[in-house]
Amino acid sequence: MKKLANYLLQGLLYIAPLSITAFIIYSVFTFLDGLSQKLIVHFFDINIPGLGVLTLLIFLIFVGILGRTIIAQPLKLVFKKIIDSIPLLKFIYSAFNDLFSAFVGKEKKFNQPVLVKVNLNSDLEKLGFITEENLELIDEKNKVAVYFPHSYNFSGELFIVPRANIKPISVNSSDVMKFIVSAGLTGWDKEDI
Repeated sequence: MKKLANYLLQGLLYIAPLSITAFIIYSVFTFLDGLSQKLIVHFFDINIPGLGVLTLLIFLIFVGILGRTIIAQPLKLVFKKIIDSIPLLKFIYSAFNDLFSAFVGKEKKFNQPVLVKVNLNSDLEKLGFITEENLELIDEKNKVAVYFPHSYNFSGELFIVPRANIKPISVNSSDVMKFIVSAGLTGWDKEDI
């Protein structure tokens, strides 16, 4: 009986946010639709079907703009000040932030999949991603940084590789990442090739 009660509570926890959001949107929609229809009929003596949907969309966009500028931006600044004041936390946060933005951010870094010749005496090659082409900082002009993700893990290794050993491949980078992380088990669809 206790397990059933736990499942009931978990079900409520999963459904409650969605239900509350749907109820709020429905309530706002009916309020705005009724108000806008009354105003249009009162001033212009016209009944426009679907005006509530347009009003709701404009209202949600307005709330999104307010939320992003008035609420989210100050919270980001406070969070950044806290992070910047603690050196070790700043180092860890910036490393993870860079890693996650490389996967899903606006500046995706894993967008140049390549095959790298690992051993010049054999045909052994390794799949990776070019992460940096300008290595003047470490005084390497004819080399690039290539990241090799590990299979079944969110880790990898960074190698400095001569450009001559790199062969760019024209395959979707997310498909290559799936292929590497799954150890070659999850590949691209045969229709894509």
